[in-house]
Amino acid sequence: MKTATLLLAILAATGMASAQDYLNCAFAPGWEQTGPKRQYSPDTLYEYKDGGAESYLAFGFVAMQSVDCKSGADTMQIDVSQMNDADSSYGMFTANRDPNLPNVKVGMGSQVQTQSAIFAKGKYFVEVAQVTANPASDNHAMLQDLVTKVADRLEGSSTAPETLAWFPQENLVSAGLIPESVLGLKLLKRGYVAKYKQGQAFIVLEASPESAAEVMKKLRARFDGAADAKVGNEAFQAKAQYLGGLCIFRKGRYLAGYANMPDPAAAASLAAQLAARIP
Repeated sequence: MKTATLLLAILAATGMASAQDYLNCAFAPGWEQTGPKRQYSPDTLYEYKDGGAESYLAFGFVAMQSVDCKSGADTMQIDVSQMNDADSSYGMFTANRDPNLPNVKVGMGSQVQTQSAIFAKGKYFVEVAQVTANPASDNHAMLQDLVTKVADRLEGSSTAPETLAWFPQENLVSAGLIPESVLGLKLLKRGYVAKYKQGQAFIVLEASPESAAEVMKKLRARFDGAADAKVGNEAFQAKAQYLGGLCIFRKGRYLAGYANMPDPAAAASLAAQLAARIP
């Protein structure tokens, strides 16, 4: 019995060590670890992120592992957050990236700056932040090499969520996951929103066609003057005070549409194009 217990303890320790191989300061030449690696749960994340913990929790935060590194007078933190799914980790990435900077092909998406980097891969969202003695230091190349090495050791997909490809790409400004109240509507609990030079589109996945139909019914009741539109399985178009011309449709389990258009007819026309792209 003692032998079996000891074996299980060894296997568990080995698995944990393997899982933490991606937290290695030595991936950056000349850097070394300072202090023990740290772990945070949803209940303890506030101890590290303080007021910022809420945004992690909103995106389905599960756990975080963190390590501090040092090179001379410079310091660096590597934080690896596990979210509840790849959509959530990519949502964290899009919520934290700079829309004015290009993405780097690391994981599902990455941005590397002179003294910081972020990326998402599978369920993992990774952040690297440096504090340098010389604020003008440009460590872009070193950080890109570092995040590439970390990403290579993390499990999960390096392909961005399929849903993003359903949005038309012409005049697209940005697209990302909204963890709650899509378009400011509580009935649309979580989904992707694409912002265009004019208007915005959204896609929300419900549990079943039946639950999607029930939400659709409630949504329509919110908009005065809603009229039928010929899009998907069912649709309506309307003019709303804060959402402009809009069209919302259901296709199977999906609720989607366009808002902030000049008029409902323009929203319905674009909604029909979007519906054709959703499988």
